[in-house]
Amino acid sequence: MTECQVIVRPATLEDEPVVYQLAANMATSFAVERRAFRNSFVSLIEADEAFVFVADVGGRVGGYLLGFTHLTFYANGPVAWVEEIAVQPQLRRQRLGALLMAEFESQATAAGAALIALATRRAASFYDAIGYEPSATYFRKKL
Repeated sequence: MTECQVIVRPATLEDEPVVYQLAANMATSFAVERRAFRNSFVSLIEADEAFVFVADVGGRVGGYLLGFTHLTFYANGPVAWVEEIAVQPQLRRQRLGALLMAEFESQATAAGAALIALATRRAASFYDAIGYEPSATYFRKKL
């Protein structure tokens, strides 16, 4: 990466095409459908419990994070969940993911979250490096 400044900011409608491409390239369990993505994107950037951030690298989207906060019984209040995070392949290993996670951590803390959790198959070393630890086995059932 050149000496471009990286700014992590809330996503806007103008970011939607690039975030779509990143999501479509990241997805392994589902094919990301264009129309469904657009509808979800619009709803999510407006939802109070959802956080959609982009890493803006010199005016271009270099990555994004989609996360949520929600109430729980076990944690006596809110927790946060990282649903998706993706960085442009040519910009990986340049701290964009760490910057996106740091912004989400800040927002989750402000929302009173007791913890942040996520599931990953491909990025355990990244999460280890930024202070996350394995906690549980992830189960799923496609519907």
